Amino acid sequence: MTTTLGTASASPGEVDTGRLEVGETRDGSPFGLPVAVINGARPGKTLYIQAASDGDELNGVGVLTRVVPRIDPAELAGTIYIVGIVNYHAFQVAEHRNPIDHTKMNRAYPGEESGTSSERIAHATFEVAKEADLILDLHQGSTSRMIDEVRIRCGRRHRIHKECVELARVFGVGCGHVLDQKGPDGQLARAGPDEGIPTIDPELGGCVGWDHESIEKGVTGVFNVLRHYDFLESDADIVPLERAAGFDQYGAPCGGLVDYRADLGERIQSGDPLFEIITPFGESKTTVTADTDGIFWRTRRLPQVATGEYVCSVGTDIDTI
Repeated sequence: MTTTLGTASASPGEVDTGRLEVGETRDGSPFGLPVAVINGARPGKTLYIQAASDGDELNGVGVLTRVVPRIDPAELAGTIYIVGIVNYHAFQVAEHRNPIDHTKMNRAYPGEESGTSSERIAHATFEVAKEADLILDLHQGSTSRMIDEVRIRCGRRHRIHKECVELARVFGVGCGHVLDQKGPDGQLARAGPDEGIPTIDPELGGCVGWDHESIEKGVTGVFNVLRHYDFLESDADIVPLERAAGFDQYGAPCGGLVDYRADLGERIQSGDPLFEIITPFGESKTTVTADTDGIFWRTRRLPQVATGEYVCSVGTDIDTI
């Protein structure tokens, strides 16, 4: 059966690309999101993948540039729907939020057909995602520095939490870490499970532009999902992952320059130094230590900070899944 997404249309054993029209720009010109359909030669499950719902998070787009050319639809069972760039307006200007309505797109799901710019895009893409059996929403830690991880955002009491954990374990073979913490309203990884669809939010590092190492970990994750859920006829890899249930953030108690005392991914014990704030002449002003045990998870990219400004995060309540 022929499968369509926007102007993309693929018969069994074919792949096609096109556009999903979702509105007009300020000069009245129509615009559409870049989409792809990979229609397997054999029946099977449906996977939905999207990237760049935050316009400056480009590693997910990098994953798609490597994944799509490597999938042979003649060897595929099932269907893959892909939206390559969700936050169209933010992507054009390399910003995080949609500049039309100043909204973070991953707070707009499930969207509204007649709502704001972001709500309309969220609605259009969620209508596609709801047709899937599994959802991958590819992100990164914005332009800050962050470990490669996978996020489960539905909450541990959700009826399909176990299915989301399984999907995270499968994708996370390339990442090694999972944050299992209920996310804010409006995230796709919250809206998908509410429709009964296992959904994860891979956070592929954090950088300005592309980080090829993080991108390749995302490629590994996608293909492991395709193997585990029988889109492809080969065995998936499953490895133990370190899971954090909490997330402690640390701010600057004074202004100056940050000198980190821990590396990303490093195990931290309560009382260990996390960072020192120094003057432009190298004089120490203060050292901030960890309140609890955990994993050094994320840091700001630039060294200069004002009083109270975000500096770093530590994943807490660690176990292995």
